[in-house]
Amino acid sequence: MAIKKVILSIDGGGIRGIIPGQVLLHTEHLLQEISGDKNRRIADHFDLIAGTSTGGILSCAYLMPNKEQRPKYSASDVVNIYFERGQEIFANTLVHRIKSLGGVLDEKYPAEGLEKALNDYFGDTKLNELLKPSLITAYDIRSRKAKFFTQHDAHKPASNFYVRDITRATASAPGYFQVANIRSMDKKFYPLIDGGVFANNPGMCAYAEVRKASKRDESTVGAAEMAMLSLGTGYTCNSYKYKDAEHWGLAEWMVPLVDIMMSGVSETVDYELMQLFDTTGHPEQYIRINGELKNQDASMDNVAPENFKALERFGNTLFKKNRKKIKDFLEMTWRD
Repeated sequence: MAIKKVILSIDGGGIRGIIPGQVLLHTEHLLQEISGDKNRRIADHFDLIAGTSTGGILSCAYLMPNKEQRPKYSASDVVNIYFERGQEIFANTLVHRIKSLGGVLDEKYPAEGLEKALNDYFGDTKLNELLKPSLITAYDIRSRKAKFFTQHDAHKPASNFYVRDITRATASAPGYFQVANIRSMDKKFYPLIDGGVFANNPGMCAYAEVRKASKRDESTVGAAEMAMLSLGTGYTCNSYKYKDAEHWGLAEWMVPLVDIMMSGVSETVDYELMQLFDTTGHPEQYIRINGELKNQDASMDNVAPENFKALERFGNTLFKKNRKKIKDFLEMTWRD
């Protein structure tokens, strides 16, 4: 069967967004090599781009239009968000550190740096103005529901938002940044936190969204007619021994539990998608690119220059290890 929909899915992970950002920088160069067009962009190849948290910021940046309705930013421009603005986004003051007791009594970072960076990159662009369908995740703490921002559904004011607000919401990691309180074009407010609390790997959400849209359009698009490139932000394999965890209480379990839940959800989504595409007889239509962090800090907020370099090298290495797989995927899904 012919592939009808090509999906890009990008995980959350804070400053570790450098990793998929570097992979996509090289992927864009591959697209230009295959097409012979030096202006080919990530947005030209994919039918839907999905992202959570830092992946949501990346997704929107790839889909930003310029005045000619072409992608405003190259993949190199997009990853530079982290190199150029990372220290501003995760900036703290002595006053805030004292007031928050290092993030215990209040959010760890003021939101001003994040909001300024998002405003500079996205300006007054609205969700319905993005170049292609999107799915950006957040969680509504008032209604206790997952919130999905989809470009293809943003034709009504109630479903339309400023992109700077969407990215602010998807990146509002609890404990790191203040809860986002964003307003739709019909002036309704939504209190939102990071979509990573339920979908740090948004791949299955993206699959479901394409299925839903195809049903609405009365076109049949199942897994056999889809292809997905799923990008992680690196993972760690922290091991917890029984003798240590045997008598842990809530305080001791807090950090390990978040680690286990976040990685467990991502691993489960990967497993589900592998099985789903395997049933079609074309498992190669789903590829997951991720790797274990060893010499890099897994923290979401380590903006030390040496960590920037380590994450950049890791992203470059991850691409090199998977170059053939990614090239085969691009050629398999190529359409002029």
